[in-house]
Amino acid sequence: MFGLEGLGVPAGFALTLLSALLCIWYGVKNWNRGHLSDDEARRKQAWAREEQKVEENL
Repeated sequence: MFGLEGLGVPAGFALTLLSALLCIWYGVKNWNRGHLSDDEARRKQAWAREEQKVEENL
């Protein structure tokens, strides 16, 4: 039917569609994750300043 003989081709189509839906769901779920909080941003800036001081002293 529709040139989809055997089990491999329909399974490939189904898995392709399923993986696309899974990728979309994951992207929507984690859309704005990973941003630093204010406290984390301050600590990161302080670490960068300290790292720069250490490199200047070398």
